[in-house]
Amino acid sequence: MSARVLVVDDIPANVKLLQARLSAEYFEVLTAFSGMEALEVCANDRVDVVLLDVMMPGIDGFEVCRRLKQAPETQHIPVVMVTALDQPSDKVQGLEAGADDFLTKPVDDIALITRVKNLARLKTLNDEMLMRAATGRQLGLAGDPELEKALSGEFGRIMIVEDHARSAQRLEQSLAESHETVVEADIEEAYARLSSEPFDLVLVSLSLASADGLKLCKDLRDREETRHMPIIVMIEEGADARLLRGLDTGVNDYLMRPIEAHELLARAKTQIKRKRHSDFLRSRQQQSAEQSITDTLTGLYNRRYLDSHLSALMSDARHDGRDLSVMMVDIDAFSEVNENYGHRAADSVLIEFAKRLKRNVRGVNLACRFTGENFLVVLPDMPVGRAGQVAERLRAQIAAEPFIDPNARRIRLTTSVGIAEMGDVSESPEALLNRASAALASANRRGRNRVAAIAA
Repeated sequence: MSARVLVVDDIPANVKLLQARLSAEYFEVLTAFSGMEALEVCANDRVDVVLLDVMMPGIDGFEVCRRLKQAPETQHIPVVMVTALDQPSDKVQGLEAGADDFLTKPVDDIALITRVKNLARLKTLNDEMLMRAATGRQLGLAGDPELEKALSGEFGRIMIVEDHARSAQRLEQSLAESHETVVEADIEEAYARLSSEPFDLVLVSLSLASADGLKLCKDLRDREETRHMPIIVMIEEGADARLLRGLDTGVNDYLMRPIEAHELLARAKTQIKRKRHSDFLRSRQQQSAEQSITDTLTGLYNRRYLDSHLSALMSDARHDGRDLSVMMVDIDAFSEVNENYGHRAADSVLIEFAKRLKRNVRGVNLACRFTGENFLVVLPDMPVGRAGQVAERLRAQIAAEPFIDPNARRIRLTTSVGIAEMGDVSESPEALLNRASAALASANRRGRNRVAAIAA
């Protein structure tokens, strides 16, 4: 489903212009013509990104942003301030109010679309982690008293990748009072240190004399140990093509030269807060009493977690008008593995099957071990047709690649999949799972090693 963007401006012509640009890129656009109307929409509807004009009658954009960021139910919505003012103090004021980014009128199309896409992807990830953290609380898991500290943007450790000595010195001086800084002129050494030492942010010059700063950005995004590292690139005015490439690579933000000190500090604080927030949520998810919510053999979520989490996913999908499907996945003739190869071999098959299952579904999907050789995957934002494509890809991969047991024996297996799409508002999680089970039974009756589906 497309991201939902709220455009807020008291001038209808400005709203229509941004609405047309975003709709052309298949975003779903909501509109508001005052600060109070914007707050009401955010409180009562799903919003993924807010484009907020600064100069409005009543409460201005800065105050709207502050209120959004102070309210628990809206504080994670990314806010982009849109202003005709191009003074550094105005940009800093917006970022200090909690804004995630800003655009200056007239709004550049590349900056508008690229930044909205990046922030929408970030919102999707944060929503999923917040939901899983909430599920942990429902199961009675203790919260982390260090949450406020984790959300702080103060005193971070920042690497500056810059081979122009005077420029690096100015950046160091601007950051010195609030952060610890490390300067690296050599791109290979920078990558090595970022991979092995703890940093909260990296500033990368795209004007390096002897190396390609964009390559460093791509390498950081491609590697597991640095994938979540916030990146701000520093770029010359007019280098739109390189900026676009950087943003597409996964760069979080950028600074145009000459760099103003207050803007640098405000943007660094925003990115450090974002990293610490995401790190906290990932840590909570990983440490949430594994024995109570995960299957000890496969590492997948267990039935207890599914029963708690599925209800919340279905409720959210109905509220937002989104699709949701479930796949029930069965290892065909699994009892024969136990009989012919023994329990150790059967356990190794289950472990490898779970790994293949996770590789074939997106990170935001919920994969669980349902019963012994029976697995379940919840697919938010996915109608039954697309779920069928995911299931068919998994079925083909299982059939094509044999399993290797602890004695190096090759075991060829197949899988059958039953799919059900969420129905009307009265359908319970149990009813949805029963329909998926019925679809799986249909696949088994038709000869196994196949996919069967039941639409809503």
